[in-house]
Amino acid sequence: DGTGTPSSEEYKGLPENPFKLAKDERFSTFSADVDTASYSNIRRFLNEGRLPPPEAVRIEELLNYFDYVWREPAGAEPIALSSESAASPWSSGRVLLALGLRTRTVSAANLPPANLVFLVDTSGSMSDPDKLPLVKRAFSLLTETLRPQDRVSLVAYAGSAGLVLPPTPGTEKGKILAALEALESGGSTAGGQGIVLAYDTALQNFRKGGNNRVILATDGDFNVGLSSESELVKLIESYRNRGVFLSVLGFGTGNYKDAKMEALADKGNGNFAYIDSVEEARKVLIEEMGATLLTAAKDVKLQVEFDPAVVKSWRLIGYENRILSKEDFTDDKKDAGEMGAGHRVTALYEIEPVSPSPGAGLGILRVRYKRPDQDQSAQLDLARGAAGDSDRRAEFISLAEKASALKLSRPGLPTGRRRPERREPDVSTTGRAGLRGRPVSGTSAGRRPAGPSP
Repeated sequence: DGTGTPSSEEYKGLPENPFKLAKDERFSTFSADVDTASYSNIRRFLNEGRLPPPEAVRIEELLNYFDYVWREPAGAEPIALSSESAASPWSSGRVLLALGLRTRTVSAANLPPANLVFLVDTSGSMSDPDKLPLVKRAFSLLTETLRPQDRVSLVAYAGSAGLVLPPTPGTEKGKILAALEALESGGSTAGGQGIVLAYDTALQNFRKGGNNRVILATDGDFNVGLSSESELVKLIESYRNRGVFLSVLGFGTGNYKDAKMEALADKGNGNFAYIDSVEEARKVLIEEMGATLLTAAKDVKLQVEFDPAVVKSWRLIGYENRILSKEDFTDDKKDAGEMGAGHRVTALYEIEPVSPSPGAGLGILRVRYKRPDQDQSAQLDLARGAAGDSDRRAEFISLAEKASALKLSRPGLPTGRRRPERREPDVSTTGRAGLRGRPVSGTSAGRRPAGPSP
């Protein structure tokens, strides 16, 4: 049927979120997610003439790949909240509610000094052209943007891990590029050992007030020493509260371990992207450098409180592996997602209103976050009015329909969704510019002291 997963690729699928009755469960709580790996990985499958396995499709990552021009923060808060609504594409009378978060964009010139550790998998599985050779190209692009105040170290791991390049200033680009070019693949994959050495190197050269980050480039196929997802996650968690963040870049096909890499980025206070081309490397590491490399807010959680007098039922589209309990929202010890400078988060709900034309507010969006150097959350609130026409309507509907079509082989579609004819969606030709919405005036978000939800 054109759908296929190479035998050693690994994904972790979850059932789609069901509709819930607002009278029984009016709160929806989940972690922010800025990862985009699912989109570019899906593009890889489509470019190969195959449909991706349903488990590879994370709808929120398709949505968050594109810029809908959500408004940026105007005040002191690092996050601005917005919302839009439109008619649901699946059922007459239902509403598609879009919630948008955006952090302030920081130009590359204004980023704080960087202490970066390139952690490169040089095992035998990385020999393919779309693996180590592409890793070298990607990191070379980033190297060309380094400033005098930036420092880069290079750690490589195969059967064992080693420091290939000690901390080197951005003025010595030739030295960094030569170290990258000299990397060769071969041997088994001691990923855990490499992670330890990379974090220790970052901590030994820690820049207070700077951007301290490990950037891991791998296919995720760890097979020596600490190699299971649970072991690696536990290792990452032991480092994440020491001020060093993690970005994970996935490469290659055949033995690509998507689930493992997503878990590492999630638990390492970082982000996860899949690099399938030089163009994608340029997008992630150059065009979106601030978002990829500089954390603006950490432990970002969203909670929507629906009004049962207005909303009969609701379902969150995507974010299945980011769901939190109502109590987690106010628990500052509960880990959640990070947002980099200029990052956007978009979340969609399909809502069945009590009345065909709701005249009151659908609910309230609350967002809690911590600043990168703080441990106590602040909170933002946004009241959402009744549904109306949205300038971004075509964008949300187009991506939601395409992403849902890609997941059709998963049983148990939510009640009321129309099952379209199975065919390959034209996701790969959806351009970034073609999904840019016109700026609109969003409802303003007011900040109040952090406190428990009603």
